[in-house]
Amino acid sequence: MSTQQQLAEIKKYGYNIDFSDIFNKSLETYKKIALLAGVVLILFSVVVLSIVFGAMTVFMGVSVFSGNIADFNISGLSIVTVLIYIFGVSLLSGFVSPFTAGLLKMAHNAFHHLDFSVGTAFEYYKSSYFKELFTASVLIAFITISFSALLERFHVPFVGGLITYLISFFTFLTIPFIIFGNLKAIEAIQASFIVVSKQFFVLLGLIIIAIIMACLGLFGFCIGIFFTIPFLYAMHYCIYNEIIGTGYKSELDEIGASPE
Repeated sequence: MSTQQQLAEIKKYGYNIDFSDIFNKSLETYKKIALLAGVVLILFSVVVLSIVFGAMTVFMGVSVFSGNIADFNISGLSIVTVLIYIFGVSLLSGFVSPFTAGLLKMAHNAFHHLDFSVGTAFEYYKSSYFKELFTASVLIAFITISFSALLERFHVPFVGGLITYLISFFTFLTIPFIIFGNLKAIEAIQASFIVVSKQFFVLLGLIIIAIIMACLGLFGFCIGIFFTIPFLYAMHYCIYNEIIGTGYKSELDEIGASPE
């Protein structure tokens, strides 16, 4: 059954998932990717932050930039600066999305007992999926940041933050739908909304648990969070795999399916 056919079935009849089963599968998958994914996250974060800080320092100057970081407040910025901020963060989100896809691929490979390496985390930067990943992430980031910035300028940051979190939650399956479901950017966003809306509270509970687990790394001299964040990606993958599946069959599956 194709991804579109599965979505049609879900839209019509919904679906059921087991909270504890997904959690246990996520935990087992996380154990396999934690160390390598943590190292990759550290390296990637250092590179991205260096580029961002370098670019901001060039445009704003060292003293001005440090001051703005300490007192950053969108409501105090000019319209032009806010627009630059929105476009800048949206583009950054687009360029980071293939890396997120790579971490999900690591989770996929670990789940199915396949090999993975540091290169797995970066393979989507040179794949045919790059355009759709970039487009979807830029669209989602642009919409969420625009809402947040607009409402903050009207001095209701709480509402803006709530809308941002809701949009992020409803679209968290977008990347899996692109790389595993072969959907286009807009289709993947719509698919994520459909799937999440059908089991809103169960999925919300799973994501909250995943965030709590990820934050436990803060107690390990803060750097530990890089080795607990991969639990989020393991959870994202296991949720998608449980609901939609990736179409992958191991050799054991093939043997079991073959006629005697």
